[in-house]
Amino acid sequence: MSAPMTFSFLGETRRVEKGAWTVEASQLWRYNLHYFDDLNGFEAHSRREWHVEAISNWIHGNPPCSGDGWDPYPTSRRIVNWIKWARSGALLTQSAVDSLAIQVRALEGRLEYHLLGNHLFANAKALVFAGIFFEGPEAERWLQKGLAILAKEIPEQVLSDGGQFERSPMYHSLALEDMLDLVNIAAAIPPRIPAQWQPFVSSWLGLAQRMLRWLHAMCHPDGEIAFFNDAAIGVAASPAELDRYATDLSGALPEHISTSLRMTTLAASGYVRAQAPDTVLLMDVAPVGPDYLPGHAHADTLSFELSLYGQRVIVNGGTSRYGSDPEREAERGTPAHSTVTVDGENSSEVWAGFRVARRARPFDLAVVDEGERARVTCAHDGYCKLRGHPVHRRTWDVKAGTLLVEDRVEGGFHAAVARFHLHPSVGISIEETGKTGELRLGGGHAVRWRALSGRAHIEDSHYSPEFGRRVPTRCLAIDLDRDSGSCLELAW
Repeated sequence: MSAPMTFSFLGETRRVEKGAWTVEASQLWRYNLHYFDDLNGFEAHSRREWHVEAISNWIHGNPPCSGDGWDPYPTSRRIVNWIKWARSGALLTQSAVDSLAIQVRALEGRLEYHLLGNHLFANAKALVFAGIFFEGPEAERWLQKGLAILAKEIPEQVLSDGGQFERSPMYHSLALEDMLDLVNIAAAIPPRIPAQWQPFVSSWLGLAQRMLRWLHAMCHPDGEIAFFNDAAIGVAASPAELDRYATDLSGALPEHISTSLRMTTLAASGYVRAQAPDTVLLMDVAPVGPDYLPGHAHADTLSFELSLYGQRVIVNGGTSRYGSDPEREAERGTPAHSTVTVDGENSSEVWAGFRVARRARPFDLAVVDEGERARVTCAHDGYCKLRGHPVHRRTWDVKAGTLLVEDRVEGGFHAAVARFHLHPSVGISIEETGKTGELRLGGGHAVRWRALSGRAHIEDSHYSPEFGRRVPTRCLAIDLDRDSGSCLELAW
């Protein structure tokens, strides 16, 4: 909130008139309006009068079970935020407490079993919060139901390496905050947890610490997340904020990733991190999320991101919007990612904003760590649907000061291009031969590039670090030779 009843989400600011909560905006913006996240935002105490007014206004402007604000997901988020606000020392009026109980009753009858995933998790979290916050038989029922859902969903949604199963660093961060909130509320009012659920609840902190280790592995040296699948900065809490939250709850953090040469393989999720002095390389060898929930997946198989000297250099395109418009479709498509496009097709058939038909399956993953050198090879079958049944196979070979990225397409194809999207802060030049050039980084650093095979050229592209923001940038593109493929060498 930037002023009374004035809200900024997704790069757009609007004022809500009293009682007029149906604003002309995207559904995602309207959902954010009903979350009430700012109740617990940075320096929220300084805006408490605005919050009191907003809660009263919401109650009078949103009759029960009508409008976007009563959909199960925003209802779940709002229930948690109102309770966190009350536990932080604010005073919920009797009218607000009564409304909160009505909201929980409405949610209990509309749990999102049809969507599953993070929606059902948010529903269960809200029931647990309400069951701990309120007292009496009804509250006991909410608590038992919420815990039962979490007991089923946590093993499904949190993989053995700590990653959230949609394989998006942004949604992982949201899920991690959910887990830390659950740890927090259970510790804040411990007598409310039934005895039979105590062992389960006691396991939450260890799970959250495992999720935090995963997040550390999927961050760049700038401290922010990598852009695989739907991901943008500013939607979830930052990794630093989640670190502080976990420290407040446990008093200790899991070890961060070492700064020496080291391989980290997140086998269950399908990501590999290689780190050397001045270098962080993040590689996507992952399947397209859970088969029944691919809505936040991109056609980005075998893409990667690279940071040098603490700066992002090679990136994926990011996410600036939801919906089903052409820009959303393009941002999910293979050409928007640092990987190979064959015959102009997407490696996974992303469509209708949040749908995926035939999808790429990685195979033949090999990770070799020789101490001073690391080599990762993987293939995927996403193009086997095309005539000629082509298979894309990529190898990353990294050591101090050098990265080789080799791409081959096995089988018949007309044209294939490997794209390496550059962060907007990176300049690029190409020499007359079309085989060599230079990347110019901040701080006076330079990276020489060579196309050891294939034909290179420079394309215009876009980078979307936040929702509502698209920044023009450049892309180094290499057309694959039918026999030798392409091989890009970076030296710094």
